[in-house]
Amino acid sequence: MNQPIHKRKGSWTGTVKAVLWGFLGVRRNADYQDDIAKLNPLHIIAVGVLMAFLFVLGLIFLVNWVVASGSAG
Repeated sequence: MNQPIHKRKGSWTGTVKAVLWGFLGVRRNADYQDDIAKLNPLHIIAVGVLMAFLFVLGLIFLVNWVVASGSAG
C-alpha cells in the first residue's frame, strides 16, 4: 500500500524526530525505511531547512556570546 509521495500524511512530530536523527547521523535501518514509507518528503525538507537555520542562528549566538565574554575581562 504505497501512497503517492505528495499524499503521505505523516505526523509533524515524526518528521521532526526523523530530521533530528538525521542530523545526528544515527538511525536504525528499519526506522529509516519506516520513515521513507510514511513521511512526506516536502515536510522533511521544510523541517530540515528550518532546523539548519536554527542551528546556524544558535552558532552565531554562541560565538557572539563567547566573544563578548572574552572582551569584557
